[in-house]
Amino acid sequence: MDLAEARERLAALRPHLDAIVAVRADLIELRVDLETLGNSPLGGLADAKAHEARLYAELEAVGASGVELKGWAPLLLDFPGERDGVAVLWCWLEGEADITWYHRADCGFAGRRPVDADAG
Repeated sequence: MDLAEARERLAALRPHLDAIVAVRADLIELRVDLETLGNSPLGGLADAKAHEARLYAELEAVGASGVELKGWAPLLLDFPGERDGVAVLWCWLEGEADITWYHRADCGFAGRRPVDADAG
């Protein structure tokens, strides 16, 4: 896929990504409360299990979209594509508003480069 297609796919995934961030935060806070206090305003063990199920369902939805889910805390997504005839991964990290980075498929995150304005 080209950069424009990757950006469209990111936009389509936004509801899942937003859900992951929200559920992840609640789940972590709930787990810490239960471990340290024995109770939580967010619920009990059954609620933690429900949050886990929701988190995994959202993560699976992202993975099923053809996007490579590289991490979930923080979220890190790679969108397989091509740039100038070279296999690349359009790279998005949680907190970034758009896909503005890429790296060669064989280089990984450490090889991230900014996307030029004329790329696509």
